[in-house]
Amino acid sequence: MRIAYRAESLIDAHLVKDALEREEIPAFISGEYLTGAVGQLPAIDYVAVMVPESSAEPADAVVRRVQARLAEARAAAGGWDGDAQLATDTP
Repeated sequence: MRIAYRAESLIDAHLVKDALEREEIPAFISGEYLTGAVGQLPAIDYVAVMVPESSAEPADAVVRRVQARLAEARAAAGGWDGDAQLATDTP
């Protein structure tokens, strides 16, 4: 197994894993349950999507596509801070 993607969050990891599996590339999320141990800390370096060595090259292409879509979505969101917005909406 090799790391195909180091996730910023558990949600990102699942998005990548699902995209890989749709392309019939077996994938496994390593460190998924460690996020509970670190609480609210970022999941960087704890959560990774793993693929078999034989699937590394096609997995890289899928991961690049998902990363591009995530970057576009984050840019379109304009850095919206949901917690700050909720705090100002509360009476």
